[in-house]
Amino acid sequence: MGYKEKLTFGLIVGTRNIFSSRLAAEARETLLGKMEKMGYGYVILPASETPTGNIETVKDARKCARLFSDHRSEIDGIIVVLPNFGDELGVVNAINMSKLNVPVLIQACDDDNEKVDVYSRRDAFCGKISVCNNLVQYGIPFTDTTYHTYPLDSDIFEKDLDYFARICRIVNGLSKARIGAIGARPGAFQTMRASEKLLQASGITVVPVDLSEIFGAAHKIDSQSEELRSRIDEIKAYGNIPSTIKEEKIALQAKFGLAVENWIGENEIDAAAIQCWESVQKNYGCASCLTMSMLGEKLMPAGCEVDITGVVSMYSLMLASGKPPALLDWNNNFGQDRNKCVCTHCSNYPKSFMQNEIEISTLDILGTVLGHEDTFGAIKGKVAPGPLSFFRVSTDDVMGSVKAYLGEGEFTSDFYGMDGGIAVTRVDNLQKLLKFICKNGFEHHVAMCRGLIADAVEEAVDNYLGWILYRHQ
Repeated sequence: MGYKEKLTFGLIVGTRNIFSSRLAAEARETLLGKMEKMGYGYVILPASETPTGNIETVKDARKCARLFSDHRSEIDGIIVVLPNFGDELGVVNAINMSKLNVPVLIQACDDDNEKVDVYSRRDAFCGKISVCNNLVQYGIPFTDTTYHTYPLDSDIFEKDLDYFARICRIVNGLSKARIGAIGARPGAFQTMRASEKLLQASGITVVPVDLSEIFGAAHKIDSQSEELRSRIDEIKAYGNIPSTIKEEKIALQAKFGLAVENWIGENEIDAAAIQCWESVQKNYGCASCLTMSMLGEKLMPAGCEVDITGVVSMYSLMLASGKPPALLDWNNNFGQDRNKCVCTHCSNYPKSFMQNEIEISTLDILGTVLGHEDTFGAIKGKVAPGPLSFFRVSTDDVMGSVKAYLGEGEFTSDFYGMDGGIAVTRVDNLQKLLKFICKNGFEHHVAMCRGLIADAVEEAVDNYLGWILYRHQ
C-alpha cells in the first residue's frame, strides 16, 4: 500500500428529531469545509436522502451503510460529528452495517452557555457518551478527540484530524502490508527469528525470495543500458564516494539496487528485509546498505539481517510520519550518562534521516573479514540532532501474540568517534527501557524516525490492531 498522501473519510453527522436540525445542517457545512481545507476526500450521504440531511433513524443508517459499502475501496476511516445529542442507533448501525472495519473518530460540539434554550441547546456532551456506549457494545473500536466536546470550527479539530489520519495510515497500511524477505537471515542471528503466521493474523504478509534470484537478475542487466547509467548517476549524486572506489564496483552496486527494486515492484512489496551479510559480499561482491538507504528515501523502508519484524516497525513509523525511518542497534553506552546511548549501524540509514552529509564507501568491521573490495555500499555519517520516535515489534510464539514497545526521545549533537552511521540518542529513563527490552526478550534492533508521533502509533497498534504494547515514559 505504501504511504497514502490523500485520505478519504466516510462522514456521519448525527442528529435527533427533538433537537434543532439547523444545528446539524450547520455542522455538516462546517465539516465539509474542513475536509476541503485540509485536502481530504470524503463520502457523505446527500442531504436530500434524509429528512434533516443527516443520520438519525435506522432507515437513514441503512442508506449511509450502503453508500459507504459502495465506496469500500476508497474510505480510509469514518468521522462521526455530533452537533447535538445524535441518535446513537443511527450512528452505530451506519458503521456496523457498512462493515468497513476502518478506524472511527467521534467528535461532539460544545454548548454555548448563552444558548441553552429549547431551540438552541445541543446536549452533545451527553449524546457522545451514548454513542460511545453503543460502539463498545458492538465491539467497534474508535478514537476519541482531544476534548470531550469542542467547537467544530476550531484548530483543535484540525489537529485531531491530522492525528486521526496518521492512525488510519498505520492501521490500513499494516493490515494490508506485504513485507519482502530477500534472502535467509544470517545463521549467527537467531534474534531475527519471527512468526509469519502471527503477523498474518494482523494482515501482514511476508513474501520471500532467494538471494540467488536477485543476483541472477542483477547480472542480466545490460551494462550499457540507460537504466543502469541513470542509477549510477543517482548513486553518485546521493553521497560522497571516495576516489579509491572503482567504477565497476559502483556499477555492480547499481545493478543490485535495480534488481531489488524491480522485484519489489513486481511483487507489490511495501517494505523489505534484506540479507546483508555474508552471501551478498561473497557471492556478488558488494554491500546492500546503499540499496536499503535509497529505498528508504523513497518511503519503501528496508532493513538489514532479514529482520522482518524490525521492518514492520520501520513501516509503521513511516506510515505515521510520512518520513524515511531507519533501523538501528541499541549499541553502546555514552560514558556515564545513563539516559544517553549510541545507536549505530554499518549503515543503511536514508539520507534524509541522517540530515547530514554522507559518505558511501566500504563496510568497516565486515570489511576486515570479507574484504573491503567486496563491501562497497555502506552509508557513513553522523545523524543530526532532533526529536525522534522509536518503535519495536516482535512476535512471541509462546504467548501467541505480537508485542511491541514505543517511545520518544532525541538525537543529540554529541561527538562519538566510531565509524558507520552514528546516532547519539537521549531517552528519559533509558535504564528502565533497557531492562524492559532485556526482560521481555526483544531484539537489539530498533526502528526510529524523526518527529514525535508515538501517540498515533500507540492508538493504532493498541486500540485497533490489539498488539501488546509497552509505552515508555
